[in-house]
Amino acid sequence: METMLRSVAMSGYFDVTRRLGLNPVELAQQVGIDPGALANPDDRVSAAACCRLLELAAEKASCPTIALQMAATRQKFGTDVVNVLLAHKRTLREVLLAAAEFRHLLNEALAVYVEDAGETVTIREELVVDPGTSTRQAIELTVGILARHSSALLGNYWKPRAVHFTHRGPADLTFHRRFFGCPMEFGSDFNGFVCAAAELDYPNPTADPELVRYAESLAAPLKNVIGADSTALEVRKAIYLLLPVEQATVELVARHLRVSVRTMQRQLGSADTSFSALVEEVRRELAVRYMSNPRYPIGRVAALLGYTQQGSFTNWFTLRFGMTPRDWRKSQAK
Repeated sequence: METMLRSVAMSGYFDVTRRLGLNPVELAQQVGIDPGALANPDDRVSAAACCRLLELAAEKASCPTIALQMAATRQKFGTDVVNVLLAHKRTLREVLLAAAEFRHLLNEALAVYVEDAGETVTIREELVVDPGTSTRQAIELTVGILARHSSALLGNYWKPRAVHFTHRGPADLTFHRRFFGCPMEFGSDFNGFVCAAAELDYPNPTADPELVRYAESLAAPLKNVIGADSTALEVRKAIYLLLPVEQATVELVARHLRVSVRTMQRQLGSADTSFSALVEEVRRELAVRYMSNPRYPIGRVAALLGYTQQGSFTNWFTLRFGMTPRDWRKSQAK
């Protein structure tokens, strides 16, 4: 099943590309997207194709900040049912939980995980699309939108300690610094924010529980219809988020998805896959990501992929890639 997103997730695309001297209609057609569908906020388009579109636009315009420029057009939450629901939740933590619950109405490819660590919280975001699809611009758009929505919700109380990206930063970080207003770390092992735990629980001054309940009553039936056959995708997304923090066990993934282990395994069987097969797929994809970053010692890559012993990781990697991690890195550097 192809991963889809609502065209509203690409809001700002037409204005920003035209401002940069591009033809947004022609670019969309080049990656197989119907421009008419892209212009209709309620239509659904391929998430992978949108990733390719953003990369193509950034390349054609020689503008590595094109996605952040799109995010900068988001002044506030939208006016559709799900965004009304999010805008009036009591806290940012509740917004993130609701965004995960109603993800099928927003962006099927997006995975969000909130990791508490005492007084700090890490908000991780992942986009799970076809392997080999570059997500650099799409990730910056996604993280940028989260920053804009968090700022709209909390105002001056939104003060993240750092923003993280797994990809390398552009040569000129001027726009990024102005947009995020906090320290940045590129080449990190996750995408998202580190912030004070208190920020996630600061009261939303525009919260309206009655309006939230009404919006949830409208959104719930749509969520059930759209998300009926997506268990394998949801498990993959959960593994992407939980494997680097050593929590990608069948029990913890099932708990993350709010289903029983038996139910999850039965649904995966119906999709002709299994939990172990999905872990293997994700581990292989993340291995390429982490091994491509020369800043990561091989021992750290092993730990991020769930191996306590580097030797075990080396054996697994050699079996899958036909060479040792060290030799693979040397081959990539040529």
